[in-house]
Amino acid sequence: MSLSPLVARVRALPALVPDVALTVLVLAAQSVPFLYETRRLSDEPWSVAHYLPVLASALPLVVRRRHPFAVLVLSLLALGAYSLNDPDNPSQPIWYSLLVATYTVAGRSPRRLRIAAAVITLGGSLLAVGSVPTFVRGTVTWAAAYALGRAVAVHRAYAAALEERAVQLEREREIEAERAAERERARIARDMHDILAHAVSIMVVQAEAGPLAVRADPARAEAAFEAIGAAGREAMAQLRRMLGLLKESGGPRDPQPTLDRIPELVGRAGDGGPRVSLTVTGTPAGLPADAEVATYRIVQESLTNIVKHADATTAEVRLDWKDDALVITVTDDGSGPARRPRDPRLSGGDGLIGIRERAAACGGTASFGPAPDARGFQVSVRLPLPGSAGVER
Repeated sequence: MSLSPLVARVRALPALVPDVALTVLVLAAQSVPFLYETRRLSDEPWSVAHYLPVLASALPLVVRRRHPFAVLVLSLLALGAYSLNDPDNPSQPIWYSLLVATYTVAGRSPRRLRIAAAVITLGGSLLAVGSVPTFVRGTVTWAAAYALGRAVAVHRAYAAALEERAVQLEREREIEAERAAERERARIARDMHDILAHAVSIMVVQAEAGPLAVRADPARAEAAFEAIGAAGREAMAQLRRMLGLLKESGGPRDPQPTLDRIPELVGRAGDGGPRVSLTVTGTPAGLPADAEVATYRIVQESLTNIVKHADATTAEVRLDWKDDALVITVTDDGSGPARRPRDPRLSGGDGLIGIRERAAACGGTASFGPAPDARGFQVSVRLPLPGSAGVER
């Protein structure tokens, strides 16, 4: 049978139960000599004066946990009273209660009381014990009980520290999980904003252009309505995927949009709206998954802003692969500061804030403002490549 369940069951008992059992055991052990020995000076029965110190040393052990130092002093006094009857006492001394009290003081009392207990015990034993061998034997036994009590105290403190550390780690894990959930919700909210803003902007532009083209160019009108349907279906698919992430607790997830889908994004933005071109320079390098999603969303938000605010006829998306970074530049020829006092995008709405946050999350930077030719608007984002300075692989 394993001892672990038994030990756990004993520890679960109220403290008074094992203390009472220990008191009875010590009292029985110290009473044994009175059962098989007789008084050495006479054949008379043992008197109350002989047995009273035995009771006085053992019974206080019931409260040893609450008053360890007081119990030790009472045991010492009882031992001193017991020694007054020598040599009429049994040959066995009553040290058991003192050893238990010493163990308790070592394990539960503060340092100053432990030092006082050592001085009182050793000094009292030196006065009460009649021979040097008995004093040495008693001192060694007392030291063993004291060392055992200190070992148990250290183990108890170590176990308490481990338990506290485990609770702290669990609390930190819960806090980090909550923070991760908040970050995930914020990311999903930004994604949903990007999806809805982009899709609705495309649909509005196409819907406004459709009636004008119905009579003049039916084919163009048909293309506009097809673009509205495609944008709506794409938005529904991405929203369904985003909402699915909120419900899922595990399992495979649909892949997020990456660099490969940017040409498709550029093509949809140009259907019925400004002509949008895509230029890629340099040698494409591998980007982390989060950086690829960020790149797609940055281009998507920039094109959405062009459709909603720029009144532009042309726009250009550039992906410039440098040795240490990917530079994303989105420029339009819409109404700039020369014709409009302030571009609405310069107020820093949710879209530009989202672009800046996505860039910062990937260790990059973002800047916004009028295009270099003072006409139109430009979004410029720099995302460092893995292995570049300041970026972990």
